[in-house]
Amino acid sequence: MPNILVTGTPGTGKTTTAQQIAEQTGLTYINVGDWVKQKELHDGWDEEFECYTMDEDKIVDAMEDDMTAGGQIVDYHSCEFFPERWFDLVIVLRCANNVLYDRLQARGYSEKKLQENMECEIMQVVLEEARESYKHEIVHERQSNSVEEMELNVEQMVDGSTSRKLDDDDEYKPVWPQGCGRPLQAGET
Repeated sequence: MPNILVTGTPGTGKTTTAQQIAEQTGLTYINVGDWVKQKELHDGWDEEFECYTMDEDKIVDAMEDDMTAGGQIVDYHSCEFFPERWFDLVIVLRCANNVLYDRLQARGYSEKKLQENMECEIMQVVLEEARESYKHEIVHERQSNSVEEMELNVEQMVDGSTSRKLDDDDEYKPVWPQGCGRPLQAGET
């Protein structure tokens, strides 16, 4: 079974998307932020940024056995510290600025935290991290502005039918990595 990373700026729909893919494929869902809190994979609370100061080494050590076993779908807003060998597919969710702003504001983010995350999305920080950290062919950018787009993203990941344009010559490539396969659906052998 493949390992998939669903990443993106906070508020882009990572948790919803990853949980739905996990439910429909049988992949094991890992929310790294929850693990950081539950397994104390941090160095304490950062008052300025209103979050835990994570310990990347502890996170990688805690996840190693599960990732080596395969069949994991990982939800986290960053990606550059995960070992490249872990993932067969990296999905970077993106969101229009006005939609993202409203989502973050609804979460009650402070103005500083809201602005920092907006700048991150505008500057494509997570997308660039993914492109720099993983093979080009496994990194896929997906829009996640509406429930319909989220549902389409899930549907395409679950059935493996998604294709993406490689360049302007209308050549398309399936999202599921060659040799990785997609999870079998009921009735398939």
